[in-house]
Amino acid sequence: TPFSTLDRVIAEAIIDGLDGRGYLTVSLDELAETALSWCNEEAEEDEIIAVLHRIQQFDPPGVAARDLSECLLIQLNQKPEDTEHLDNAKLILREHTARLASGDLAGLTRAIALIRELKPHPGEGWASADDERQVIPDVVVRKLRGSWRVELNPDAAPKLRVNAGYANMIRRADSSPDNQYIRDNLQEARWLIKSLQSRHETLLKVATCIVEHQRGFLEQGPEAMKPLILREVADEVGLHESTISRVTTQKYLLTPRGLFELKYFFSSHVGTSSGGEASSTAIRAMIKKLVGQENQKKPLSDSKLADLLLEQGIEVARRTVAKYRESLNIPSSTDRKRLL
Repeated sequence: TPFSTLDRVIAEAIIDGLDGRGYLTVSLDELAETALSWCNEEAEEDEIIAVLHRIQQFDPPGVAARDLSECLLIQLNQKPEDTEHLDNAKLILREHTARLASGDLAGLTRAIALIRELKPHPGEGWASADDERQVIPDVVVRKLRGSWRVELNPDAAPKLRVNAGYANMIRRADSSPDNQYIRDNLQEARWLIKSLQSRHETLLKVATCIVEHQRGFLEQGPEAMKPLILREVADEVGLHESTISRVTTQKYLLTPRGLFELKYFFSSHVGTSSGGEASSTAIRAMIKKLVGQENQKKPLSDSKLADLLLEQGIEVARRTVAKYRESLNIPSSTDRKRLL
């Protein structure tokens, strides 16, 4: 984006001042002080606001807002002008108190539905919730010529080797302390390389086994996830269950559907009405889909969700549906209706 020298300094200071949610955490006065110290030029408040408005047009939509209302208004302003109920939605965000007092509940309901499509934290997904470091996948799976291929990520598993110069310093039949010191460290280095190699081979073996089980997920999404437990993988690859648990902890698999921790692919078995088994992860995905498709004026109760799952061959109790729904941070049907 073309900027003058002063405006670029202000723009960079704004971006530096964003938190993990995408909100601006520094004041206009602080931005002016930064511009003065970096450029030795004074920036007027209207100049800073003009630059801020330009940054607010960057991706992700809603970034660089100073509060929730501004964040959502930025996103609304980026929607096409002919978007239905757009003006009402803006009015609610600017003057919601007066709008509520006027009693225009029908207009409010439609506008609120539009507002609910917006993201209150536009920075989510761009920055880690715990820190600013990017998660690097340990394993990558991609489809080549109709089959799924699993590979270690070379960036996460660099190849190590012994420095030939140091290895050649060892003098055979020499038992001097210096020679023995080099010999001992060379042996440790080789054991380290061998251990890392073994760890990488185990990780690849476990990831390949998981991918074999979860092809349905790769092809169709979470609703096709199969039930899978640590013991099943341990039996197939010939390792102890605790080893599988350790290998899959904080190890990430990059798939065409996104980046997932290997533990994501494990889920408990839930019986079906036909005598088969379903994955609890798949059931959660089904519940999320059903709620997403519900009539917002008549949200689906947990009992109704259980009935709809039964129609698809998944037999789960109402309390189990409630537990899965809560784990997805989906409010109850009463609260969902109240939100409209």
